[in-house]
Amino acid sequence: MGQQFINISPENKLAPQKGRLLISEPFLSDPYFRRTVVLLCEHNDEGSFGFVLNRFIDVSVNELIEDLPKFESRISMGGPVQSENLYYIHTLGEKIEGSVEIVKGIFMGGSFDMLKILLKSGTISNGMIRFFVGYAGWGQDQLADEMKERSWLVTPADPKALMDSKKDDLWRQTLLDMGEEYAMLANFPEDPSLN
Repeated sequence: MGQQFINISPENKLAPQKGRLLISEPFLSDPYFRRTVVLLCEHNDEGSFGFVLNRFIDVSVNELIEDLPKFESRISMGGPVQSENLYYIHTLGEKIEGSVEIVKGIFMGGSFDMLKILLKSGTISNGMIRFFVGYAGWGQDQLADEMKERSWLVTPADPKALMDSKKDDLWRQTLLDMGEEYAMLANFPEDPSLN
């Protein structure tokens, strides 16, 4: 009877591109990106950037920007780059002039003045907008090198899941949603030496 081996590093089937998710391998040692899910907002020959979806800070958007109306929303720590700036993704499309579609029905940025008007009018609710402090960025070929090192897995983004800031198990759930071969990774212990 032959031995069976468990594949703890399944083949990555997709390449990074705008609108896809990067899921950190459970073995990634970088403390900032450990067990993170990143929405890629841009990916080209010059580099890549996106927002970490599952790291949160305990501060309200009104504490960060004084003249915004009260808006209850979890704020994500989008990444270590320009962490003094506030960014946002939304489902409002052309209602926010200058916004850019990153995945079907999900847009990034646009006129902050228009965003404030919409917030003040009460037409924006949770699930329509997500705020991020900072972003994750990669220089030319940097993400490609990390992909060769198998630091990241890539999967299509589910627009509905992108806008849900209430999930605390997004990393695990995303791996489970990727299929059976990734379930082992989803259940891999944070510290294997404790098993």
